[in-house]
Amino acid sequence: MSEMRDKPETIVVGSGRMSASHFGTVNTPVYRTSTILFPDIASMAPGKQPYSYGRRGTPTSQSLEQAIGELEGGAQVVLVPSGLNAVTTAILSVIASGDHMLVTDSVYGPTRQFCDTTLKRLGVETTYYAPGADIAPLLKPNTKIVFCESPGSLTFEIQDIPAIAGIAHAHGASVLLDNTWATPLLFDAHGHGVDLSIQAGTKYLGGHADVNIGYVSANQAHAARLKETHGNMGLNASGDDCFLALRGLRTLAVRLKRHQETALALTDWLAKRPEVTRILYPARPDDPGHAIWKRDFKGASGLFGFELKPVSDTALAAFVDGMRHFGIGYSWGGFESLILPSHIHRTAGSFEAKGPVVRIHAGLEDAGDLMADLEQGFLRLNGTQ
Repeated sequence: MSEMRDKPETIVVGSGRMSASHFGTVNTPVYRTSTILFPDIASMAPGKQPYSYGRRGTPTSQSLEQAIGELEGGAQVVLVPSGLNAVTTAILSVIASGDHMLVTDSVYGPTRQFCDTTLKRLGVETTYYAPGADIAPLLKPNTKIVFCESPGSLTFEIQDIPAIAGIAHAHGASVLLDNTWATPLLFDAHGHGVDLSIQAGTKYLGGHADVNIGYVSANQAHAARLKETHGNMGLNASGDDCFLALRGLRTLAVRLKRHQETALALTDWLAKRPEVTRILYPARPDDPGHAIWKRDFKGASGLFGFELKPVSDTALAAFVDGMRHFGIGYSWGGFESLILPSHIHRTAGSFEAKGPVVRIHAGLEDAGDLMADLEQGFLRLNGTQ
């Protein structure tokens, strides 16, 4: 009889806990260390003792790696100081000078910046493709990466990842996915053909807006290069940040359910507002990507967008400014609700929007209170036209 695999909701609670090694403590303690002492010269040989240097791992980082590994189902997990660092480390573990990569045009802005500056300087060519476009005609003999983000940053287009993976792998290219929106609980990246699964743990993994951390999970074919690149670049996440991410991980499943519940309530309410022309949220049946989302995803997170009818910059500022429960900030994934006008940059086409696009992260507050806050915002907007 094959061993039964635990559900993700169970894995996030129990995985990576090393209570027996730490006097029965429920949580692995924080290890803040650089130097590891050896009892003798012989024990310094590789593999003789579990830890050799702080940057190479501690019980705290190992606990987090084990937990993520169980969730992702990959062969290798590396921890890094931020989500953007996870993106860049994953890319650099595959790409080389003279290579070409395809990147979705809806990608996270700093990822585009890395491709257009650092990678360009290193002799890597980047082509952006419209999300949903056929990538086959864009592949070149030297294409080594297809970089996806589904749903896309700011505009939330869903991509058919299994189809993209099939085309890319037939060409010999690797598929990288920024899976921060869904986390491994809501989208099984490796199970859908992704070679390197990227997560900004700063967002939902931490969940409390108090940690910067990222990780990359690799399948077996990419494990060795990822580990080598990570080690060669001297990357690690601090013991305190690993501890905070582990703490957040334990409640990830229940928080995601609440984020989705509130986001659905807010998008239903916003869809009825006369000031709103479109909702950008794949969990809604009227979203263009809903069919693929329903097929491939196990749920939705709390991040979505909506388009307003054309308004002045002054009216938009009046709408956003003065919110009681929505903070104005660039990050998301924490317990708090956030609101931010979106500045959309495209080069493989254009994102058609007649009015401003606003991004919301639905936090853990009461949905009715959030609607009341938005109601006051619309009153300010309409009074400033």
